[in-house]
Amino acid sequence: MDKAKLQARVDEIQWCHSINLGDGIVTPGLSKTKPLSDWELPNLSGKSVLDIGAWDGLNSFLAEQKGASRVVALDHYAWGVDMARRNVYWDECRKNKRFPDYRLDETLFWDASLPGKAGFDLAKEVLGSKVESKVGDFMKLTAEEVGVFDVVFFLGVLYHLRDPLGALEKVRSFTKEVAVIETSAVVVPGHEGESLIRYYPADELEGDFGNYFGPSEEALSSMLKSVGFSRTMTVVGPSKVKTSIFRKSATQIYRLLVHAFV
Repeated sequence: MDKAKLQARVDEIQWCHSINLGDGIVTPGLSKTKPLSDWELPNLSGKSVLDIGAWDGLNSFLAEQKGASRVVALDHYAWGVDMARRNVYWDECRKNKRFPDYRLDETLFWDASLPGKAGFDLAKEVLGSKVESKVGDFMKLTAEEVGVFDVVFFLGVLYHLRDPLGALEKVRSFTKEVAVIETSAVVVPGHEGESLIRYYPADELEGDFGNYFGPSEEALSSMLKSVGFSRTMTVVGPSKVKTSIFRKSATQIYRLLVHAFV
């Protein structure tokens, strides 16, 4: 595929991730989260990796590039929901000051043609990747259906879920060695070191009705141990956050990255 044709195809897609496709073309991702490649990762050489909530596949392809023997990109929401129509509905909910019905994502706004998977498919084609894709809601899948993997990526997903503890229990069921978990998290001034979870009503967090919870570092660690992980290691925690950017009286919101070991 020549550069002009590739650029035209890239321009047709709304990207979440910024992926280097080569020849000077980088997809214009919307995500502001620091790339996983910038942080410490477990050894992926020869490992099987499951990437839950893969979206455009940035981290799936990273795992492959790091030597993983098998990588499965799993997604459902980001690939199948018609975001444009859903966002119109959300705007109506804001105008009328009511909560949206999240169940409509799987009915009224579900598009079986998987419009949100176009970025993953194009990147896989261009990169010549062997990453496998699986469409499904991980909360409704079993280890027998998905498999058990040496390493599980669970990145930017937890705070979007209505049942965070159940979600971590499901992640544990897919994990043989270690899970890499990244999420929006909180520090509450005056309650540092406590196991707390903040709930965000309506679209309070980043204008997104689908953002529900922000755990403290201690809460996430405790939850992970309660679902069967033996220990956790914080890779990026509040100690590495530039707290000067926050108001001292406000809850501090940051991105937490943890490795949870079986």
